[in-house]
Amino acid sequence: MRARVLLLFFVPRYKLTIAYDGTDFHGWQCQAMSVREGMPPLPSDAVARGDGVMVLRTVQDVVQRAVRETVREMVQVVGASRTDSGVHAKGQVVSFVCSGDEAIDAAGAAEVGGELKGVGPAGTAGLPRAVVPGVAITLRGVGWPLSRGPERLLRALNSRLPDDVQAVACEVAAPDFNPIRGATSKAYSYTLHVAMPPPVGEARRALWSRRYVHQLFSGLDVARMNEAAALVVGEHDFAGFAAAGHGRLTTVRTIFACGVSEGPGECEGTRRVRIEVVGSGFLWNMVRIIGGTLVEVGRGRKTLDEVRAALASGDRRLAGPTLPPTGLCLEWIKYGPQPSSDVRLLM
Repeated sequence: MRARVLLLFFVPRYKLTIAYDGTDFHGWQCQAMSVREGMPPLPSDAVARGDGVMVLRTVQDVVQRAVRETVREMVQVVGASRTDSGVHAKGQVVSFVCSGDEAIDAAGAAEVGGELKGVGPAGTAGLPRAVVPGVAITLRGVGWPLSRGPERLLRALNSRLPDDVQAVACEVAAPDFNPIRGATSKAYSYTLHVAMPPPVGEARRALWSRRYVHQLFSGLDVARMNEAAALVVGEHDFAGFAAAGHGRLTTVRTIFACGVSEGPGECEGTRRVRIEVVGSGFLWNMVRIIGGTLVEVGRGRKTLDEVRAALASGDRRLAGPTLPPTGLCLEWIKYGPQPSSDVRLLM
């Protein structure tokens, strides 16, 4: 009698929280380009894929390769935020789907010792040759079954990631979890190192965190900056605070909180100024332009009325400059109810 076999496929979705130093990356999103005669030279860290395509070093590509090596499947890793080249993250959120437990219902096998042939995905290791009627058998090979646990997956991924990327958390997500559409709020910080010009070379030797701050050599009026920060809180059309070619259908966004704090720097006589912004979502370069606008106010080069005019008109020329990516960090992404507009705690 021929055995009747029923395959039940369990496809888990995993959610990862990723931290990275963005200095040596060309942003988050995978970038591959065909090499053509006469095109500008590519960055020195571009890698040939073997089919005339060069791949730039991006966070998504590095994480995706680590995941694929771990689960042994060509999975796609989706990230919640497309951070630019040089931007850092403590709380980027990504997800992926892979194969999980594959249970074989062997009820109907003629007898103990009945054979199962041609069952399971190609390359599955350890496929049992004999089954007991009524017993479900788990096949192992590709994917990451829920039975292995997210903790082991986290350790396996980190063993394959480079020093400038780390998976800091891993959990099983709901089947319909989408890291992009499901996000209700995001928090970014921008850190400024404020110091008067020191003797040549001294500051560079003393500033250990130079990869994560933008250095200024003039003081800032933090109280005035906070007045300007309060103006961007709420729902506004941020067309004047977005880079050209942002590609979004609407430039309306909601800022739940925006504030500026000041403290001592890591060198004597220096200060650290930190801009924090929490919003429902952000346009291309929006946080860096908000930061540049607040810096201009802190320097006395822009007034509060000019900030209001930039918001009201949508004219990019009225807002401040785009700060370099060095000091920008994606702090966290949250899912669930949106925070209230009077949120105080940014972290």
